[in-house]
Amino acid sequence: MWTEIDAHISQVTGEKFLNDQRRSVGGGCINQGYAVSNGELTYFIKLNQASQVSMFEAEALGLKQMLATASIRVPKPICWGTAGNSSYIVLEWLEMGGGNTHSWEEMGCKLAAMHKATSQQGFGWDMNNTIGSTPQINTWTADWVEFYTQHRLGYQFQLARRRGGNFPQQEKLLVAIPQLLANHQVQPSLVHGDLWGGNAGCTASGEPVIFDPATYFGDREVDIAMTELFGGFPAAFYRGYNEVFPLDAGYEKRKTLYNLYHILNHFNLFGGGYGSQANRIIEQILR
Repeated sequence: MWTEIDAHISQVTGEKFLNDQRRSVGGGCINQGYAVSNGELTYFIKLNQASQVSMFEAEALGLKQMLATASIRVPKPICWGTAGNSSYIVLEWLEMGGGNTHSWEEMGCKLAAMHKATSQQGFGWDMNNTIGSTPQINTWTADWVEFYTQHRLGYQFQLARRRGGNFPQQEKLLVAIPQLLANHQVQPSLVHGDLWGGNAGCTASGEPVIFDPATYFGDREVDIAMTELFGGFPAAFYRGYNEVFPLDAGYEKRKTLYNLYHILNHFNLFGGGYGSQANRIIEQILR
């Protein structure tokens, strides 16, 4: 397998690459991650089952689109494919560090610049991808309310029912979404899609980086909402973002609706108390 991956890297880069140093590093909760090196060049490689190659294809496409905005740093995808029983993606290796207040303010500014990239096709993306290991449906849709109702919350509720979830006010919530998002003018923005603290950081030189995207064109507020879901980003991040692309009035209410998607997804991935948390959030939104 490693010989095949080395050959693919060599073919794509035009430089012969034979890894003789390999160490395991964090690849998230669904992939195995490795740093591989020939002593001069280092790459980050994620592995999964061969059947998951489309997940890596979508990740590469998302990273390429984000790179094309010339806004925020993301790891450059080198190549991807299958080798034996495994699928893989090879990414630029970035040496990560701690970052400081300036780094996080810059991250907010640069994410805001990325969010200004839009699509004439509406809301969605050129292919389905994944949020964690859950399929994420990205069928192009002209209307944001319809897209979010059907392809985000509606789809997660379908999966949750199969898992035995019980959400008594599900239909009431779905019917209420047009009213909850009324008077909110949304332009399709290129979003990261899974922007929690584990998918953002700074290089050793302090440059902000985001990675592991679940990319699509949606309401930019979905990214900002998720940054607040698991503890929040530093205040400098929000200050920088609002300097470049101020959030619209009503965001504080909408963010709860947008974060419900991720809580439902966590129920579908992990079960446990996420079901009762989702029900509490639904009650809060409907109040």
